Amino acid sequence: MPVDPEKLLALRLPDHECAWTQRDCQLYALATGFGHDPVDERELRYVCEGPGFQVSPSAAVTLYYDDRWMRESGVDLAMSLHGEQRQRFHRPIPPEGRGRVSTRIAGIYDKGPGRGLLVVCEQVLRDAATGEPIATNVITNFARADGGIGFSSGTAPQPHAIPARPPDAVVEAQTRPEQALLYRLCGDRNPLHADPATAQAAGFTRPILHGMCTYGFAARAVLQVACDYDARRLLGLGARLSAPVMPGDRVRTELWLDGDTVSFRTSVPAREAVVLNNGRADVIAAPRA
Repeated sequence: MPVDPEKLLALRLPDHECAWTQRDCQLYALATGFGHDPVDERELRYVCEGPGFQVSPSAAVTLYYDDRWMRESGVDLAMSLHGEQRQRFHRPIPPEGRGRVSTRIAGIYDKGPGRGLLVVCEQVLRDAATGEPIATNVITNFARADGGIGFSSGTAPQPHAIPARPPDAVVEAQTRPEQALLYRLCGDRNPLHADPATAQAAGFTRPILHGMCTYGFAARAVLQVACDYDARRLLGLGARLSAPVMPGDRVRTELWLDGDTVSFRTSVPAREAVVLNNGRADVIAAPRA
């Protein structure tokens, strides 16, 4: 049955309640590559408790993981992919907290028969006590089997353009063979990332890494290069998920620094595969010397 666009745009789910601890934030940091340098005190403040402790802003994708909207959308989930992720950070994430998450469908973009449907979901995390927004999570789902409904809610957002010049900085990081097994403890238990039979049925030789884990590695690279590991200076982040990473792959993030805008792209050089593309981060740039 075709997706009903009016019903989908009118979808309203009850607010989702969530809570997190400092341990959850430390686990996320370890699962996304923090702690590789055991003597870098700037990086260690994401994994070691203490007065300077900080939370990686991209951790918001796990603190309020809620995929009910996908089940209610009417799309063929078996033929759907997480195509793009964007986030806005309204304030630093506290090490411990309770939140409420509101969800709405922000856009539907029909690519045509046989070309798929883009469904954009917006989730806002607010402090449960004050109602103050903490982070906004915008997910673009590519429903490959649901194109041709004859309706779009507007013009689909265009991907951020990567500059044509060589990158201003490059960060490489080694994922571990058990990286997906570690990241799944942050909340995403999709068997594609842990069960060999499920992965083989999907056409992979073995379980693949979560796209949001790769995204977290890229967020760490942005924090390192553009923010001096200060989470308060990262205001927004987004990228397209273009190819999977295999646990154990070495990933390379190229960054282009243009004032308060950072463009980035992540690849696996050994396979010449771009795994995150059209990345953009909005930062508070350091004053020029």
